[in-house]
Amino acid sequence: SSSRRKMNLKSERRGIHVDQSELLCKKGCGYYGNPAWQGFCSKCWREEYHKARQKQIQEDWELAERLQREEEEAYASSQSTQGAQSLTFSKFEEKKTNEKTRKVTTVKKFFTASSRAGAKKEIQEAKAPSPSIHRQASIETDRVSKEFIEFIRTYQKPGQDIYKQCKLFLDTMSHKRDLSIEEQSECAQDFYQNVADRLQTRWKVPPEKVEKAMDEVEKYIMTRQYKYVFCPETTDDEKKDLGVQKRIRALHWVTPQMLCVPVSEEIPEVSDMVVKAITDIIEMDSKRVPRDKLACITKCSKHIFNAIKITKNEPASADDFLPTLIYIVLKGNPPRLQSNIQYITRFCNPSRLMTGEDGYYFTNLCCAVAFIEKLDAQSLNLSQEDFDRFMTGQTSPKKQESDTFSPDVCLGVKQMCKSLDLLSQLNERQERIVSEAKKLEKDLIDWTDGITKEVEDIVEKYPLEIKPKSQALAAIDSENVENDKLPPPLQPQVYAG
Repeated sequence: SSSRRKMNLKSERRGIHVDQSELLCKKGCGYYGNPAWQGFCSKCWREEYHKARQKQIQEDWELAERLQREEEEAYASSQSTQGAQSLTFSKFEEKKTNEKTRKVTTVKKFFTASSRAGAKKEIQEAKAPSPSIHRQASIETDRVSKEFIEFIRTYQKPGQDIYKQCKLFLDTMSHKRDLSIEEQSECAQDFYQNVADRLQTRWKVPPEKVEKAMDEVEKYIMTRQYKYVFCPETTDDEKKDLGVQKRIRALHWVTPQMLCVPVSEEIPEVSDMVVKAITDIIEMDSKRVPRDKLACITKCSKHIFNAIKITKNEPASADDFLPTLIYIVLKGNPPRLQSNIQYITRFCNPSRLMTGEDGYYFTNLCCAVAFIEKLDAQSLNLSQEDFDRFMTGQTSPKKQESDTFSPDVCLGVKQMCKSLDLLSQLNERQERIVSEAKKLEKDLIDWTDGITKEVEDIVEKYPLEIKPKSQALAAIDSENVENDKLPPPLQPQVYAG
């Protein structure tokens, strides 16, 4: 059985394993890549984006010139005959329309974009938050603004410059709400780059202080931009969220054994770590700053590493980490997962995603989500029939675990084993009920005895003395109600004799 388990382990590893080199940028620059950037790192992706955009601008110019030329030719030929004019012009209009529709293959398509071009600014504003949410957001915005002003004061002149740049950027972005989210993302990325360069070259700020300043800049501008750029109406982020959520729900039957997760939840400490990891990944949605969302992913990942370390009694490897992260995501089903990943990708300071532990864990989360979307029978080490039955809900792995019979066992023996299994389960339940009933009976007796003793103690401490009722002294004429009307008493007379 141990050799079979090892074989299973190997086949499962084939399904879930990701080589560490696959996490890096496919251009070979050494930074972390990202599925959202088609495997490039942020830097190389922007280079590719600019190339594609320049190419598109060139094609647009050529198209405009050609259409202009054809329009002039059509107009010139229309001078000869009226009939020829309508025919040529209609042909030209048809060609112009075709050119416009074909022009969809732009930078957006290069991006495999989530943007639906042409959506109006009003649509975005129509999704107005409730007053309470708006109040909460404005309170947080005010708090972050005050903190930012306090922070930049410590930077003196460079701080004033940063503040001015941020105000200018926010003002510019307020006029760019109708642009696609990719274009808004590029504006933010350019802004990060410019501010960092400005601090280093113009103000000669040391690198560690630049990094700290960039974190505060990101916090300030993204707290203010959040409601406009998180899961905007112009993208299909929400549709992707629902797709991933539905997919995770359909995979509710996946067990840790299928994913080869080296975590034993029977150990209380490990179980606590799993709960904390799930809480952290769910909490990511409540944060507004990309760096804070990243911090939630990092905290979740560290809990996972601890859970593996306690279970195995040795440090976790990267091969252990990814399947466990997939299991945590399946178990937690975090809200708006794709929207959060897209938001971080578009608006986080790129240096955080390209290097360091935040970048590593974020890249792993993107891989985990990609795996979940294409999880199949082979990657879970199941037959296609079993996988299909589990997905349709016809049966579950827990029911199948008892069906470990060889094919040549007769039906009667199978039935007998199932009955015995059922009887043992019933017996366990019965014993549990009896023990609980006995415990309840003992609790009731203890409670009654306790109350009786308390009453006795109180009576002993404060004894109740009942005295006979004493008769009140009554005046002679107390019975006389109308004593007011009696004449005054006789005055003694002095006898003069």
